[in-house]
Amino acid sequence: MSSATPLVEFLATTRLGEKGQLTVPKGYRETLGLETGAPVAVLRVGDGLVLMPEQRRFQHLCDRIAGALEGVGITEDALQATLPEARRRVAARHYPKLMSGEVSGQAKSSRKKR
Repeated sequence: MSSATPLVEFLATTRLGEKGQLTVPKGYRETLGLETGAPVAVLRVGDGLVLMPEQRRFQHLCDRIAGALEGVGITEDALQATLPEARRRVAARHYPKLMSGEVSGQAKSSRKKR
């Protein structure tokens, strides 16, 4: 058997507190780098629950996105090249007056006084 962490491992038993809180044993918190307030995703799988540190979930999502982009031949440089136009479109959608050059007289005069 390899020294790699097994895919599924029984870790420990804990109890549900009065307010629905669970305590993750200290050793596991330390191994996973979980500190007080760390976000943890709770996934329902049939009649069970899976707790997953958010940073792992986020990293998994990033890896899947990177794999999908690589799979269709999109390079990091090509993706980065689209960012200025994407930013412009988002700004135009959220701040149409600002992006079209329409600024109220009051806003213009308050800027000059600073």
